[in-house]
Amino acid sequence: MLARDVVDRLFPADLPEPAHWETRYPPRALPEGALVTRFAPSPTGFVHIGGVYTAMIAKDLADRSGGVYFVRIEDTDQSREVAGVTEQFDRAFDYFGIGSDETADAPYGPYLQSARESIYLSHVRELMRSGRAYPCFATREELEEITRRQTATKLPTGYYGSWALWRPGSAQADPAEVAAKLEAGEPYVVRFRSPGVEGRVSFDDVIRGRLEHEANRNDVVILKSSAPRGASAERASAQSPRLPTYHFAHAVDEHLMRVNLVVRGEEWISSVPLHLQLFESLGFEPPAYAHVAPLMKTDAGNKRKLSKRKDPEASVEFYLDAGYPAPAVLYYLRGLANGRLAELPLEQALAEPIRLAECGVAGPLVDMVKLADIAGDHIATLTGPRILDAVCGWAAVRDPELVEVLAANRELAERVVDVERVGVANPRKDLVRWSDFRGLYGFFFPSLFTPVTDAADERLGGLDSALVRKLTADFADHYTWSDEQPEWFGQVRELAARHGFAPNPKAYKADPDAYPGMLKDAANVLRVAITGATRSPDLHQVCGALGADEVIRRLRALVG
Repeated sequence: MLARDVVDRLFPADLPEPAHWETRYPPRALPEGALVTRFAPSPTGFVHIGGVYTAMIAKDLADRSGGVYFVRIEDTDQSREVAGVTEQFDRAFDYFGIGSDETADAPYGPYLQSARESIYLSHVRELMRSGRAYPCFATREELEEITRRQTATKLPTGYYGSWALWRPGSAQADPAEVAAKLEAGEPYVVRFRSPGVEGRVSFDDVIRGRLEHEANRNDVVILKSSAPRGASAERASAQSPRLPTYHFAHAVDEHLMRVNLVVRGEEWISSVPLHLQLFESLGFEPPAYAHVAPLMKTDAGNKRKLSKRKDPEASVEFYLDAGYPAPAVLYYLRGLANGRLAELPLEQALAEPIRLAECGVAGPLVDMVKLADIAGDHIATLTGPRILDAVCGWAAVRDPELVEVLAANRELAERVVDVERVGVANPRKDLVRWSDFRGLYGFFFPSLFTPVTDAADERLGGLDSALVRKLTADFADHYTWSDEQPEWFGQVRELAARHGFAPNPKAYKADPDAYPGMLKDAANVLRVAITGATRSPDLHQVCGALGADEVIRRLRALVG
């Protein structure tokens, strides 16, 4: 074991002792049974929807127990950090209501791991003083050779036992030689001296019950290289930024931030044996663990994990950019967590608690068709003003022109969103995402509508161009508005009759050469002229929302 003075020279002289941090971060004053949970994303890639799923569960549990939920950014792997990801975090947390209960300057911060360097160094030094951690000078080439030899002899790969070149007690880890290398400024990492337990260990999981997993035998790195990236040994120094690995930071932060329940994905189950060793070596009580099953997808008849690489719907940005309403997404995710919530109305399901005892151990399937149905049903319950406010909120950075149009035509906008929604038994449910608004409702707004001017346009059903122009001119000349749909449609029926269209399919079928088409073909000409499409909401309601002057203007554009 290295002498204390040798260890201490590796760290800043003013580095506090661990006791300082115990005083700085005392146990939280919370009621009995209160849960302290966290969401701890890494800014090495976009936020996975599974992260929102896990954070939603963690926050719900803390909030309902009278506890605390916070967000901690695990940014110690700065070589892989992706620019702009932290801003994406903020957007996602705000949109889905999973932001931290604690502000950046709250007593248990900072909440960026890169800003907690001194805390980690205090505890690394303490482990080194007691011989439970040690400096390791193994090169990349040496580590690769160790792995090659272990693989060739079919041994478990890793840095353990006699394979751990610089573990205290090994042939080359003479304290004097180690001290000389440190004095010379040679780069090193700090490794945890594992108890080296063989076989399997058991531990409890709040969701899964008693689990067994292979014990940790490896002397894992807990503090990264002392050399700056690309630096020579001569440039390495104790003053270089030193950041821990995830495993060590996890143990220190969960203890000092007083987390008592860690909710995370099942991929971390294999790390529990190591984490428990770290907690024990540091003298900390470990938190309870709840490992949630991953979100899954059906692909070619097989189930697989929702993939960042393969599936656009894995990214939170997909939902934000498309504009899926947050309550609908949260309702859907809560139903995946606890099946009983999927059977409740949305508002009730959002108010009911999530229970870990009801979380399954098989990954739930993400079904985008089901989510679309939920979103459409939810939007159908909203008032027109709420829909417009939500659309404008979504479009503020994604479709500024639409925001301007809606602001300039607010009265018209409120009329058009009520088409086939208000006063009907089965309200319109085709608006599923806020990004759909322009495609579904844009034609109502003159500045967004491109008038149909070509009488030979294929949308008009192949009718003779001259007949199309006569039909629209006649309708424009005699058009009147009526609140009563039968009376209003009567003028369409009369128009078709005046221009020789068959009054019904039976008459047309009996003698198709006698007619240019059926009533529905004449109505289609008007629909295309007024809406630009062969399919649209009820034409009577559309015309009522547009007003007679705009209807006639659009008809005249096709007359030429």
